[in-house]
Amino acid sequence: MNRERMIWTGLLVVAGLWLLGRALWVGNGVVYVQDLGDVTVSSDAWEAVTETARPSIFRTAGLWLAALFTLAIFSFLYRDNPFYKIAEAVVVGVSAAYWMVVGVWATMVPNLFGKLFPATIKAWAMPGLSPVRDPFSWLYLVPLVLGILLMMRLAPKGQWLARWPLAFIIGTTAGIRLVGFIHADFLSQINSTVLPLVAMESGRFDLAGTLGNLIVVIGVFACLTYFFFSIEHKGVVGGVSRLGIWFLMITFGAAFGYTVMGRIALLAIRLEFLFDDWLWLIDPTGARPPM
Repeated sequence: MNRERMIWTGLLVVAGLWLLGRALWVGNGVVYVQDLGDVTVSSDAWEAVTETARPSIFRTAGLWLAALFTLAIFSFLYRDNPFYKIAEAVVVGVSAAYWMVVGVWATMVPNLFGKLFPATIKAWAMPGLSPVRDPFSWLYLVPLVLGILLMMRLAPKGQWLARWPLAFIIGTTAGIRLVGFIHADFLSQINSTVLPLVAMESGRFDLAGTLGNLIVVIGVFACLTYFFFSIEHKGVVGGVSRLGIWFLMITFGAAFGYTVMGRIALLAIRLEFLFDDWLWLIDPTGARPPM
């Protein structure tokens, strides 16, 4: 264990020295900006050569922090370690704080306090808000009271009061999502399944369209047969249900492959950030002069 720790410590020291030397000699990881009047915009190293751009200390520090946090997250591929835990805690904490601020300013201030006290909110935070109070603005006291009761979950006593707004939230959300699901998914899928078995294109027989419609209709009925458990899956029913398994596996495989490709694209973008923006080992856009 000590030998392994010494090896990894040595590798980290060598990598740190290499990064320090490259930063001093090459200048990688520096972010340049231009001052255009009252606006500061991002620039590249070409503008720095012509002395029309200057390095930004804060943006450079942000880029290095982003790169180091990315490496800290990647370190979990080896095993759980303090660097990964620190990066994970920072990501979770920053995300929670960000969405809390967004929730306050995008939901509570305009939709709650802006309805109860429109003139005060207009003068304090939202100049574009109408100062005229709605005649039924007192109804917004109901969500205010429910929100306060929901916070009682944090109180040592009286936690049972939080059950009422929680039940209201779950019930209304389930009802709204159910209606939306029926219209957007259930009915639309039924509508998309009702297809002609013989497709025609400009008055002529369309072989590709016919095969596509047949595959859709047969696949839907085969999958429904697989999930129909009132009849034992033997004979014709068993054969159709096994065909449904094939359709299901192809669908799940395609969905999983699509998800994996999306994650690989995110990984490629992150690696490009490390090798291009941070280390300057590649330059696909020609943003820097030859070293």
